[in-house]
Amino acid sequence: MKVAVGGPLKVAFRPWVEGLENVPAEGAAILASNHLSFSDSFFLPAVLDRKVTFIAKAEYFTTPGVKGRMTAAFFKGVGQLPVDRSGARGAGEAAIKSGIEVLERGELFGIYPEGTRSPDGRLYRGKPGGLARVALATGAPVLPVAMIDTEKIQPPGKVMPKLMRPGIRIGKPLDFSRYQGMEHDRFVLRAVTDEVMYEIMKLSGQEYVDMYATAMKRQIADAAKADKEAEKAAKAALARAEKEQAAKEKAEREQAEKDRAEKDQTEQRRTEP
Repeated sequence: MKVAVGGPLKVAFRPWVEGLENVPAEGAAILASNHLSFSDSFFLPAVLDRKVTFIAKAEYFTTPGVKGRMTAAFFKGVGQLPVDRSGARGAGEAAIKSGIEVLERGELFGIYPEGTRSPDGRLYRGKPGGLARVALATGAPVLPVAMIDTEKIQPPGKVMPKLMRPGIRIGKPLDFSRYQGMEHDRFVLRAVTDEVMYEIMKLSGQEYVDMYATAMKRQIADAAKADKEAEKAAKAALARAEKEQAAKEKAEREQAEKDRAEKDQTEQRRTEP
């Protein structure tokens, strides 16, 4: 897949990379990246010599039919593991277990601490469960990663990518061995996650938003829904107003016609012998 996918990606988009020397030549490490685009999971592995394993929703691997089998083969080929996201807690535990297994094999594990793609290009608060728990359970170093401009190549909802150069900055490894054995302390998990997010912010230059990206997406969806409902209500009000105006004009015409008829009858009676 590095030849079939990574090669053409590098030729077509020519991504620039800083900090490749920070990626260990062997042994376990966690690549914690911001998440701007669906293509992030392809550009990052493409520029590395080693395999990077990410997690992906199970639907990519279980869709029936020829297209479903091709999609499953593709995601397996680019090193993504299926995780059932039907239950929030179950999904988190499955992701943590998958990450630990990858790192125990001495491989690279890729994770997006924000939990979802940024809805507007800003950097959002990292979720404290997955990244911190995997790092503390395995003792693997965490490499902060900043994807640059990938959202401009393939914005959410767009199928055809735009040809332009994205960038990737890989920071120096962060050691959290001082918190070893404290992976169930929520304050420690928060501290570890925030430290990683701070390093990602420095690398990416993104504006930081102290709220979860999922919450922002809900706000955006609610605002869009409210706007749609307001637009619908405005159209309904306009239709009612137009209907009332049409009824008023009709009544006025009918009254005018009635008045003219009465006037004509009056004039006719006056002229009769």
